[in-house]
Amino acid sequence: MALYTIADLHLACAVDKPMDIFGGKWQNYMEKIKKHWNAIITPEDTVVIGGDLSWGISFAQSKADFDYLHALPGKKILLKGNHDLWWNTVKKMTEFCTQNGYDDVSFLHNNCYVYDDVAICGTRGWFFEEDFQESHDEKIFRRELLRLETSLKAGRDSGAKELYCFLHYPPIYANFRCGEIIDLMKKYGVTRCIYGHLHSDNLRWAVTGPHEGIEFILVSGDYLDFTPVLLKK
Repeated sequence: MALYTIADLHLACAVDKPMDIFGGKWQNYMEKIKKHWNAIITPEDTVVIGGDLSWGISFAQSKADFDYLHALPGKKILLKGNHDLWWNTVKKMTEFCTQNGYDDVSFLHNNCYVYDDVAICGTRGWFFEEDFQESHDEKIFRRELLRLETSLKAGRDSGAKELYCFLHYPPIYANFRCGEIIDLMKKYGVTRCIYGHLHSDNLRWAVTGPHEGIEFILVSGDYLDFTPVLLKK
């Protein structure tokens, strides 16, 4: 039994938006996901998927991707990414999973999950800039902060010894940081921040390793060559 993570699978089983066109590590990426996942993950393991699971824009379009995911071993905890347009209310997503027999899928949204002595917390986050260009961005960012604190509070109240914070968007780049998210993680004693979203040339902005008392871990699918990374045995 172990805890793993990976983000940005960008599955496209039923829509014409395969990532293979980008070449490099994206070539045959869905075959890589299946091969590497099956080589590592057992039915007793848990995998946190840090956003951008499917290119489908509805449950109907994403169903084939959920079928693909369900065929892979292990329990899956899903976090929302910026391309997860199929995402809906937790009630509707849970009903969708129940109706289709996806009993291995859960959603990280205004809540937390406990694995051994670790609280799995998080939210999507938002693309942070020092000055928001539109009030719409500011509202979304504030809402994500509230969701993150709700999740972190649940993690703290769970009695877990450690809090892991999963975000889709990175809260820190090589040239700037989102102080409000980082301060919130520090307030609740987060030990690890796991994020995705960065690809290709943007990987040069990634911050990994210890920083401000938190270990930052980048888990974008192409960055990992689509191999889930172990967080805890």
